[in-house]
Amino acid sequence: MKLKSLLVLPFLFLCVLSFSQNQKSTNINYPDNVNAPLTKKEKNMIEEVYKSEAKEMVYDNEEFLKDIKHLLRNRILIYEDTDPKTQKKGKLLSNVPLSNAYNKDLKRDTKFKLKKFNPLKYQLDFFAKGTYVYQVDNTNYFIQVTSQYRTFK
Repeated sequence: MKLKSLLVLPFLFLCVLSFSQNQKSTNINYPDNVNAPLTKKEKNMIEEVYKSEAKEMVYDNEEFLKDIKHLLRNRILIYEDTDPKTQKKGKLLSNVPLSNAYNKDLKRDTKFKLKKFNPLKYQLDFFAKGTYVYQVDNTNYFIQVTSQYRTFK
């Protein structure tokens, strides 16, 4: 029994090593626009969600800040589609949990306003490998989150 366990250990080690190598080899190609400073609107979005932790969690974390800029500037598309034949089926925004770990007072939007919508408030699939679409309840608006691993120009 001990001999079998000893034979399995190297195999497990190789599996873990292979997995970690694959994770490291997945690079994200950031477009040049992530190098520009945050806009006032982007700062407001971050501060609404992260509150007093915004400095430590986002602003002082260069890599995460870059991910947020890439997300807000390149990977989220909000569009209107009034034709039921071309509308994509997606999860309703009301079924997506709020991202309220740092701001317990965060509230869902009661009425969708495109110019004021903060996607960071919701636990959308921001860091998945696929592209996801969500429908804003009782509207013809859709939120598309494109994979961070897709090449952007």
